[in-house]
Amino acid sequence: MMAGLITNGSVYAAYLLLTFADMGHKTAMSLLFVAGMMLSYNMNKRWTFASTEAREATLWRFVAAYAAAYVLNFLAMWVAVDRMGIPHYLVQAVNIVVISALLFIAQKYWIFAAAPVAGSGLGGCDSAGR
Repeated sequence: MMAGLITNGSVYAAYLLLTFADMGHKTAMSLLFVAGMMLSYNMNKRWTFASTEAREATLWRFVAAYAAAYVLNFLAMWVAVDRMGIPHYLVQAVNIVVISALLFIAQKYWIFAAAPVAGSGLGGCDSAGR
């Protein structure tokens, strides 16, 4: 949880600085999404979920989830800011909260989920391992 607060708080502060300096809202979001993604992978794999799975096993799932999240973020900015005229800083603040929650769920149950332990009763085996 702390990793998410640090990452998202830092990314949002940088977003506000970049847009205040006249960078476009979608450009700033795009650049910072990549930076936040790199921070998030390492922090969440090591600390939040303490995943011991090999990088090869988790990285493709992580990239797939974050690619979908990026598209969702970009579309929300395009619709809410560019089409509806809602201030970009409000839209991005909501996006960060909603998308972070969705990504946390994806990371907990898909990206960094622990594989079932043999003989644990999970994965179709009964307690006798049949």
